Amino acid sequence: MTLNDPRNYFRKVDPPEQTQEHPGLDRDLEPQADIGLDSYVGNGRLSGRRALITGGDSGIGAAVAIAYAREGADVAISYLPEEQVDADRVLEAIRAEGRKAVALPGDLIELDQCRHIVEETVRELGGLDILVNNASRQIWHDGIENISDEDFDLTMKSNIYASYRVTKAALEHMQPGSSIIFTSSIQAYQPSDTLLDYAITKAGMNNLSKGLAQELAPKGIRVNAVAPGPIWTPLQPSHGQPMEKLTSFGQDTPLGRAGHPVELAGAYVFLASDESSYVAGETLGVTGGKPTP
Repeated sequence: MTLNDPRNYFRKVDPPEQTQEHPGLDRDLEPQADIGLDSYVGNGRLSGRRALITGGDSGIGAAVAIAYAREGADVAISYLPEEQVDADRVLEAIRAEGRKAVALPGDLIELDQCRHIVEETVRELGGLDILVNNASRQIWHDGIENISDEDFDLTMKSNIYASYRVTKAALEHMQPGSSIIFTSSIQAYQPSDTLLDYAITKAGMNNLSKGLAQELAPKGIRVNAVAPGPIWTPLQPSHGQPMEKLTSFGQDTPLGRAGHPVELAGAYVFLASDESSYVAGETLGVTGGKPTP
């Protein structure tokens, strides 16, 4: 039996200075993030399920999409049109597993797009059993006085409004046994002074997941959340972190490194599968050891 030391089980992220235009691309990350293309091994735990993942082109969403396909699910991913190059890689990986892949480009700040991605998922996959609310906007600001009303509004619409609207549309199609998962964050508990608006949305998504779980559990639909810690994704260099934090990203965790997106995939698989049949209203922290309540 071989034990794997979690401090170095995945390669340490030691980013050089870099900047991308928002929303950023996995393709251009340095170093590259591990989204599971060569590392995630499935075991058929989601065989026959039909999943919709927002922000499924890169980072955490991409890792979840690949994992779900390797666990036997058909997968639809929504993403911004400018992220097509990343989305193509994920769609190819889903199809390589013999699963259906649905591409849903568009901006979820538009109400019609929130409804559209659900309707297209149901039309293409024949139904919807798993919803992962993952798409998020993260832009750092040096103090609350430097958060413009426009930026604040865009972050709320991208993160909170979109999750609410997609979920509301999805519920029309979800049956007992379905699962809804929100991507919250360590920021919900330990907000950074440079990410005030983003942290608000992550706390809100965490709270929404817990309240919605109380409503839907009696109907046989489980709602939970995952709270990532510092995970190396395109959010970080595309104005998601100040440069001085970017170049030491995640190194203040007890494990001494940032996480890779694939390291969250198992949490999302667990919460979508029957293995978590008695889990509802829970937030599963994947934080490199940073404590959450």
